[in-house]
Amino acid sequence: MKNDKEIKMLIVSSYPPRECGLATFSNDVLNSVKKVFGDTLPIEVCALQNNEQQFNYGDEVKYIISSSSVEDYRLVAEKINERKDIGVICIQHEFGLHGGEYGDYFLVFLLALNKPIITVFHTVLPNPDEKRRKVVQAIVDLSNKIIVLTNKSQEILTNQYGSQKLKINVIPHGTHTVLWEQKELLKNKYHFFDKIVMSNFGLISENKNIETVLHALPEIIAKHPEVIYIIIGKTHPEIIKREGEKYRSKLIDIVKEYQLENNVIFINEFLELKQLLEYLTLSDIYLFSSKDPNQAVSGTFAYALSCGCTVISTPIPHALEALQDGKGILLKAFDNPKEFQDAILQLVENKEKRIAMGRNAYSQSRATSWENIAIKYGLLFGELTHKEEDLRFNLPPIKLDHIKELTTDYGLLQFSKFSEPDPESGYTLDDNARALIDMVMYYSHNPEDEILRLADIYLNFIEDIQRKNGFFDNYKDLDRQLTRQNLEVNLEDANGRALWSLGYTISHKQLLPMNLIDRAENCWVKAFNRIPEISSPRAIAYTLKGLYYYYSVHPDETVKAYIEQLANKLLELYNINSEENWCWYEDYMTYVNNVLPEAMMFSFLATGEPKYLKIATITFDFLLSHYFMKGQLKVISNRGWFKKQNERIFYGEQPIEVATTIITLDLFHQVTGNVKYKDQLEVAFNWFLGNNHLKQIMYNPENGACYDGLEDKTININQGAESTLCFFKAQLIMEKYTKKAASPKTILEL
Repeated sequence: MKNDKEIKMLIVSSYPPRECGLATFSNDVLNSVKKVFGDTLPIEVCALQNNEQQFNYGDEVKYIISSSSVEDYRLVAEKINERKDIGVICIQHEFGLHGGEYGDYFLVFLLALNKPIITVFHTVLPNPDEKRRKVVQAIVDLSNKIIVLTNKSQEILTNQYGSQKLKINVIPHGTHTVLWEQKELLKNKYHFFDKIVMSNFGLISENKNIETVLHALPEIIAKHPEVIYIIIGKTHPEIIKREGEKYRSKLIDIVKEYQLENNVIFINEFLELKQLLEYLTLSDIYLFSSKDPNQAVSGTFAYALSCGCTVISTPIPHALEALQDGKGILLKAFDNPKEFQDAILQLVENKEKRIAMGRNAYSQSRATSWENIAIKYGLLFGELTHKEEDLRFNLPPIKLDHIKELTTDYGLLQFSKFSEPDPESGYTLDDNARALIDMVMYYSHNPEDEILRLADIYLNFIEDIQRKNGFFDNYKDLDRQLTRQNLEVNLEDANGRALWSLGYTISHKQLLPMNLIDRAENCWVKAFNRIPEISSPRAIAYTLKGLYYYYSVHPDETVKAYIEQLANKLLELYNINSEENWCWYEDYMTYVNNVLPEAMMFSFLATGEPKYLKIATITFDFLLSHYFMKGQLKVISNRGWFKKQNERIFYGEQPIEVATTIITLDLFHQVTGNVKYKDQLEVAFNWFLGNNHLKQIMYNPENGACYDGLEDKTININQGAESTLCFFKAQLIMEKYTKKAASPKTILEL
């Protein structure tokens, strides 16, 4: 008998290897849900096909319906009803997909089912005749939830079909994540390095109206022979059945007539996803020429935006919504070569505008990544099955890709523009100290030469930026020269982080090569005598962490005395600033707050002094009471600090605050054994995976980087060193808990 917790979703749709947009869409939904939720949201498929079609499906396809057979719909519905483990039926709807008038055979299926139903309308046609209106109204009435892909579709369904707005969920078409910096690399790979590449893709039919663009090209090519137009895709299988390659032949004849053979490339294939995304990523401009004013949404259009193409589009509803905020050019008409010509020339002749629009499109498409779409489907599934407590996030694999990209032969660069390292941002001691700790931590579980090579680079940077008097500077530019920031910014925190990284490295002397340890100890010795000068609370805390780790392998009384001296400074701050309802070291909470109670706990571990344990616990629990709200972590905003007399500001959350919360929760769980810290640690890590107020992932699944900030309505998708290193360390901690427990995955709090 099946475990009653193994409740599945069944997707009803066309499905690969059938070649159509809905088949690809359904496969993407399945794969993304599996990637995000793993085994806690299993999916099966009921494939729709025509009588004459025969496909070799994957194991996930459990049922097949011939869409021209009413009886098939009824019989399969009865089989599904017998399954106690199927909790939700998710049906992909297009009018041409189902048999009967306006696809009304589908209604037999809905009437026969006794399971919760989600129907996804890919097309919502305006101004319906009476028959279409009745079919759509019946589908809405028989469904528990409706999904549409655009706000316009929701509006039409509500105003013209009389549907209840509360029943309708807008979930955009998903997109795949690509790396911005791949654009030029891929141009070189495909030998287009000196070209301006325009493209179009999808199953070809007259509705794509590609000839409109071809008629616009001669004058463009005469001025700019470097322009290339790539037309990607096979002719639609249904078109092949009716008329063969008549339309493609027409396009080829136009190319010959205008002598465009050197500038127009046909790729007559249904490309694998990887290659398709490569072609889109290398494209400068995407041309969407559909002549259907009622085409509600286009997956090809969405993919082009997410690959950073500047889109020129006819005014379909999807484009009317998507091409706002400078993401492309929206045309006024549907069959106007002159409009395409003017728009193309505008972008070809203005590189800055072209790139800016592509960057806007790329940035704003992160919200529709398939991982984020999977979260939305998971939320609906949980709502309909009342099994939200059983949904758990899958831990993403640990990737060093972005850290390696940021690393030069001198150190770790500070910032990225999207995922592309920004050499002009230079280097900081802060980031290289963090990176050294991360590599030592990672090496303890993955003793690889490559990790040692990276650790060596980061330690070399720390050595190089240390002054002769033992103090550390923080900022260097690409030419390895100190910058003005060293004079303008408080360096104490950076010095504290350096001591933490050195102490942590030295504490692994039994694991690491002696050369690395000796160099770290040389730096430590020079910096050690400067410790009494440190006065900033967070610098004190970082230094205490370094002292604790150093003391664990060198139990020297002088080191212990320094620990007590610094811990007492924090204790004094607590006694000065704390009140009955404010158990904290300052009269405000700022950044990396967790490091203060963490340092007190380390002081207790080094000295055994109960007063340090007491204050560590009191202050950390006080902090957590302000961080965990309604099953989510909400850290202090960088828009304004939380002062005890004022209302707290929300949004503007940064990964460093989340990661330091996880680090400290891990320590407190290890020391106290209190399960609440482990539970909160799991909720905190879920912030990265989508359990935040935007319900969006905070990491880049392609390169293992972390996005720089969670704002009120958007995510800052730049991927700097600080964010990425913090996420990396949090992953290492979560991996430890994964190995400890048989069922370690974290609960999705809804």
